[in-house]
Amino acid sequence: MTALFKASKKAIAAAKAAREEIRQGFDKPTAGLAPGMTQANMIALPRDWAFDFLLYAQRNPKSCPVLDVCEAGSWKTILAEDADLRTDIPRYRVWREGKMVEEITDATAIYREHPDLVTFLIGCSFTFETSMMEAGIDVRHISDNTNVPMYKTNQLCRPAGRLQGELVVSMRPVPANRVADAVSITGRFPSVHGTPVHIGAPEQLGITDIMQPDFGSAVRIDEGEIPVFWACGVTPQAAVMKSGVPFALSHAPGHMFITDVPDAAYHV
Repeated sequence: MTALFKASKKAIAAAKAAREEIRQGFDKPTAGLAPGMTQANMIALPRDWAFDFLLYAQRNPKSCPVLDVCEAGSWKTILAEDADLRTDIPRYRVWREGKMVEEITDATAIYREHPDLVTFLIGCSFTFETSMMEAGIDVRHISDNTNVPMYKTNQLCRPAGRLQGELVVSMRPVPANRVADAVSITGRFPSVHGTPVHIGAPEQLGITDIMQPDFGSAVRIDEGEIPVFWACGVTPQAAVMKSGVPFALSHAPGHMFITDVPDAAYHV
């Protein structure tokens, strides 16, 4: 592990403890777990779709910032060298012909049945939430102990090969007088979605009812707060749906992989 990835022993111990809890059956959204340690989205596709997705991610870096690409068939990552990507995510989604057919909590059998899977770990906006909270900005889904709300939008990503799909965004309500602070704080994390893609006016993104997210859970928006939208690592799942990918495995929205990398490694 390079110097870039160094974290304190205490922080790494917290990340390992969280992954162990997940292996033992923890099955909830991971926002707020192991604070200060980077979390990642996951998507795994057969080898013959992997280049298309790598190109899709390269063309859409705001929504699909790649943190690591595993060897075909591997469930190991440099982001947490003792981790197992088959078991260390609380909940997975299995996709066939672009449709989600089941959710599981252990993907060991999937990797055995599909030995050519190429696994991608994608930056997650949970990474900048600790910095937001340290600045006194409430992160509603953490304070209310629920999942972050996520929405498919009317904004199309740039296609690549056989892949196409809509931009997915996550939303956090921010007091109007703190929106500029939220933009500044999250802009320091360009490798994990960075600045918001949209502020206010959800209808401009094609969101007709902000209390009915496509993924995750609705959160309260208090008087004086503005919905702020960030690009979301569930965007690859929208591409799987839109493109009818024959087979894929992903994390369930909000149920992330916790790495041994400190958030500070992605701070600029």
